[in-house]
Amino acid sequence: MPEVRSILPQAVLDKLAELDEQFAAIERDLNDPAIIADHRKVRDLSIKRAALEPTVTGYRALIKLMGEADELRMVIDSGEDAELAEMARDELPDLEARAIELAERVKAGLVNADDRRVGSVMLEIRAGAGGDEAGLWARDLLGVYEKYATSKGWKIEPLELTEDGGLGGLRSALVNIRGDGVWSELSFEAGVHSVKRVPATETQGRVHTSTATVAVLPEPEEIDVKIDWANDVEEHVTTAQGPGGQNVNKVATAVHMIHKPTGVEVRMQETKSQAQNREKGKRLLLARVYEIERAKVEAERSAERRSQIGTGQRSEKIRVYRYQDNIVADQRLEEKFNLREILAGELGPMFERLIEQETAKRLAEL
Repeated sequence: MPEVRSILPQAVLDKLAELDEQFAAIERDLNDPAIIADHRKVRDLSIKRAALEPTVTGYRALIKLMGEADELRMVIDSGEDAELAEMARDELPDLEARAIELAERVKAGLVNADDRRVGSVMLEIRAGAGGDEAGLWARDLLGVYEKYATSKGWKIEPLELTEDGGLGGLRSALVNIRGDGVWSELSFEAGVHSVKRVPATETQGRVHTSTATVAVLPEPEEIDVKIDWANDVEEHVTTAQGPGGQNVNKVATAVHMIHKPTGVEVRMQETKSQAQNREKGKRLLLARVYEIERAKVEAERSAERRSQIGTGQRSEKIRVYRYQDNIVADQRLEEKFNLREILAGELGPMFERLIEQETAKRLAEL
């Protein structure tokens, strides 16, 4: 089928075959009694399976259609049975059209398959310019993501919250969000979020501009990042800093880790348990070291790197929230979105447009 094979060149077919093998391996693991007993492994494998299933199912259906089309051509070319050959000629165009349509869908699924397999992210929000209002805006943004995560059935786990005092804002927030499709959607959020509104402290009704920055890091499995915890990581246990009561400030439960090869530092003091802070700190350190390694690999792949979602870079303004106009304007899209709906956590339509746009870019590069 020349048309289909021109849409899916051999390199793409090879990648699809590789995903097919990975999918089969995941299904075998999910039937392994030793793995079934580990709920976290089952959850992570189920997320990966769900991410791969549409693409692999489409690929298998496409292989079947291509095989059927090849059989029809053999009947036509053989010339042994004129009536059968005529029936094959009538059936072939419809079958080819179905195969070409399916090939386009499979290819679109392929370029996003790696994103969908990442089922856990570290999302960090920091108040930017704007004083107390920036802290309030950071808290509002966290609320948006919490609402969206709840609507998706994702699990959200606060790792570290730094209060802004005064008006109840946040200087920073770090949360872990887990679930199907979490990276493929939330990776678009990395960058500067600017809000234009009248602050609660403004007495003359003037509109102010404040900002918050968002970083989104995929949380890797330990097999993705090799860290020699005994030799590469320097760890200090200290008392927690800031408000929190007598126990938090006097008992040594806060964990400070330094990854010596990269200089990455992590401080974790969210809980009163040293063991829990250590476990959370390790997860965050893994994510940050993984992001450094991922950035190196991507830089090597292309010297002329196009703008990319999910890198965690904070210098780029990606979205403006205009309260007076009830509009949210994403700088990457022409379409505007309803502010009240976005603040209510209804991010789905905006993510759909961003994914469509990114998919088209990736397909053009195949």
